[in-house]
Amino acid sequence: MTISTLEHNQEEDTFDYLALDLSDPCVLLNTLQKLRQVVIQEGQDIFYQWRSRIQRQEFLSSGLNLAHYMALRRHDLRPLQAALIPWGLSSLGRLEARVMPNLDAVISTLGAICQVNSASLPIRPSIGAFLEGDRLLHQHTEDVFGQTLSHRRVRIMVTLPMEAASHYEFVRDLLQRGTNCVRINCAHDRANLWEAMIGNVRLAEKETGNSCKVLMDLAGPKPRIGLVMTPNQKHRIFQGECLVLTRDMPSMTDAKCFQANCTLPGVLDQLQVGATAWIDDGRIGARVESLTDQGVLLRITHASLKGSKLLPDKGLNFPDTDLQLSPLTDKDREDLDFVATHADIVGYSFVQSANDIKLLQQELADRMPQKSEIAIVAKIETPQAVSNLPELIVQAAGQQPFAVMIARGDLAIAIGYQRLAEMQEEILWLCEAAHIPVIWATQVLENLVKKGIPSRAEMTDAAMAERAECVMLNKGPFVAEAVTILDDVLTRMQMHQLKKTPQLRALHSW
Repeated sequence: MTISTLEHNQEEDTFDYLALDLSDPCVLLNTLQKLRQVVIQEGQDIFYQWRSRIQRQEFLSSGLNLAHYMALRRHDLRPLQAALIPWGLSSLGRLEARVMPNLDAVISTLGAICQVNSASLPIRPSIGAFLEGDRLLHQHTEDVFGQTLSHRRVRIMVTLPMEAASHYEFVRDLLQRGTNCVRINCAHDRANLWEAMIGNVRLAEKETGNSCKVLMDLAGPKPRIGLVMTPNQKHRIFQGECLVLTRDMPSMTDAKCFQANCTLPGVLDQLQVGATAWIDDGRIGARVESLTDQGVLLRITHASLKGSKLLPDKGLNFPDTDLQLSPLTDKDREDLDFVATHADIVGYSFVQSANDIKLLQQELADRMPQKSEIAIVAKIETPQAVSNLPELIVQAAGQQPFAVMIARGDLAIAIGYQRLAEMQEEILWLCEAAHIPVIWATQVLENLVKKGIPSRAEMTDAAMAERAECVMLNKGPFVAEAVTILDDVLTRMQMHQLKKTPQLRALHSW
């Protein structure tokens, strides 16, 4: 069952609310009881398809709750929400972690209002049963990221720069300021530097007494710009100019066009005329104008008014082309030899299906025959990954600790910037229903990290990140200062917000 299927089925809702007088509590009760039966039946059907893939007993109830949530969200619940609010009952708006307990509690209370025989009502859940989903989310988060801090629920992850290999004091400072997890990007550097970075992290853990997990992020099949050749020694490319992406090393056969080779030349064979291309996290936009013997001719559609620099090693995205690429490259398999024995968490780039998860699990099993608790983080960065997210969760969390990273950079390019906030919310909801931790990533406090001064908008973004279980900072000269500020923001915000639930502490602002 995919998210796109759920959206489609909402148009075929079982309940005709317009024909019902939901202001009558007895009609409202009857409607909720019918909805409950539909959710139980459809949820069981979904869960039955998943059951054979769930080997971890601690994920069984989480998987069932996810199935119930998917069954529930096939329906437009807004008329029910509006009818429940005047009775002082839950409007079902925060039931992700506890679908059936929340429904049962509402139905039981509404039954008391209608003076219905309790024998015909579901048993009111105990406080422990009602909060079991919150406990499971807490447990699954600790399975991935370690013990929760006393003063802050949300973890802070930092991408390590190369200097972390040789500058121990830098790593120790990160941990002292509040870093709970470090990320090593396997697209950069090599095993000797990674080993030095991890050694500094382990030493800093002992010296500071602060635990820090190590996530190693597999590069995956990310197409990138290789060597760049510019016409007439130009340094910037402008809207309307052309770029030839080549399979092999570029040669200046056309003095009017920029040329660059693609690090994954097979990608060029999958492009069609009219396909959209984005370069360097969307800073440069282009469209395929023609297919050539060398590769493809791109016409630049978006660039800075002053021109944009076309630099080597910058990422290429083709959002409207369904690229057929294995998520594990030969380099990833080589890197896994190191990752499997040194990392606490494996970051999986460009994962799109449950079979992709199964592929990584098999590669890890080949390197670690004994059962391992190494965690997997799936980076959600394509429309296919979004659509297949329930299946990804079940395949991964059914066997080992698992988390989801909302990789907002590639995801925004792939689905369109307009849909990013909407999809980010849906991913947060679905993961909470599965009791799976989420990492809020890409451009968090970007100006602060890079320039030392935050923008107003990114401070609000950092505050909203409190609804995830972990927030990731990218590398930059002021990343240590950013950790201190993020620690303060997250600590303050958790007094106001817990996931989707406002925390009504006493206010003294006026």
